[in-house]
Amino acid sequence: MLRSLQRAFFSRAMKKPEVLFILGGPGAGKGTICSKIVDKYGYVHLSAGDLLREERAKPDSQYGELIEGHIKSGTIVPVEITCSLLDRAMQESESPHNKFLIDGFPRNEDNLQGWTKTMSDKTDVKGVLFFECSEEVCTQRCLNRGAKGSGRSDDNAEVLKKRHETYISGTMPIVEHYKKLGLVYSFDGEKSPNAVFADVQKALKELGW
Repeated sequence: MLRSLQRAFFSRAMKKPEVLFILGGPGAGKGTICSKIVDKYGYVHLSAGDLLREERAKPDSQYGELIEGHIKSGTIVPVEITCSLLDRAMQESESPHNKFLIDGFPRNEDNLQGWTKTMSDKTDVKGVLFFECSEEVCTQRCLNRGAKGSGRSDDNAEVLKKRHETYISGTMPIVEHYKKLGLVYSFDGEKSPNAVFADVQKALKELGW
């Protein structure tokens, strides 16, 4: 038993982490579907936003105030910070699968270049799961989430408008970039979570996940 565990550990250590980027507008259902994937397959869900919020909450964080300013204004945190948090989270993970869902990243060209510069040699990006959803539906979902006490300072109408504009101008070109590489799997994010997840499972099977 011990030897089999040791072999699994060394095998994981030798192999690059496999990554799927999870993209879509704020409220498109990325987190919900990632939770379903984690429950069924045991892969690791890393939300760039959650990692930033966790870092912001640490009393001794040198980045806390900077991160809070960007979150409140609906703008994007410097890529060096986000990549360092993602890298640390992957290194600290004890998952035997070595497969990661990176949710809400890369969000713009700067994110993509930063990832390519610091992480491309460390990871194997297998594709992008892209959830399409109208601004109206996304906004209503986020407002409902805020009304239920999400605790997120960006779940309000004014910031959501800015976030969606940032998504259209910054993230959609990234989706198009990966589409040209044949790496994008698109889903109708306005369908029910179970229906979307059924479609996602077909894509994961195609990916060999």
